[in-house]
Amino acid sequence: MADCNDTLRELEAFLDNELTGDTLHAIRSHLDGCMDCLQAFDFHAELKIVVAKKCRNDEMPPGLLAKIANCFGDEYVDEGAAALDAADADPTLDISDGPSA
Repeated sequence: MADCNDTLRELEAFLDNELTGDTLHAIRSHLDGCMDCLQAFDFHAELKIVVAKKCRNDEMPPGLLAKIANCFGDEYVDEGAAALDAADADPTLDISDGPSA
């Protein structure tokens, strides 16, 4: 079972639905029983929504995508652009895989 340190360390990955298997189950179980970590989860989930809404209409600075490509490679940038296109098409964030799901 995950403890508070494990849960807080994996919280962003949990919110982004990037966890699988035992880790996902352990974090979900811990959130079901720990009010402090559940409050941290709620805060981060709400923060993620607010940041997404505030940044949705901001233009990307010129040259930023090229700088990202230089750091991470073109494949990473292509995946990021696809994710941005998907977010533009569907402005809601799906955090339905929260602790009680």
